[in-house]
Amino acid sequence: MDNRNKLTELKAEILKSIAHPTRLAIVEMLSDSEKCVCELNEQIDADHSTISKHLSLLKRNGILSCRKEGLKVFYRLEVPCILKFMDCITDVIRKRTDQHLEALK
Repeated sequence: MDNRNKLTELKAEILKSIAHPTRLAIVEMLSDSEKCVCELNEQIDADHSTISKHLSLLKRNGILSCRKEGLKVFYRLEVPCILKFMDCITDVIRKRTDQHLEALK
């Protein structure tokens, strides 16, 4: 496999890691500041073990990092530039919606 194909596979792996509603919500919740797991648990409708699995996957793929403070674990975006990609996705949704509305006229 050449480097281009390997890079494409790695990109796809990162995209898959955020392509879940809960993981996407976590990324968006961390857009403004780090949060402890307890804060994330309060905002996400899932049990603690499920949220922990999602956090672990995002961390393993380099999207999040964490630090411990006493008994609390705080997560933050390791690569805040991923939010630019989220903005791009929102633009695609808007454009697609506009096209659908235009087709209905």
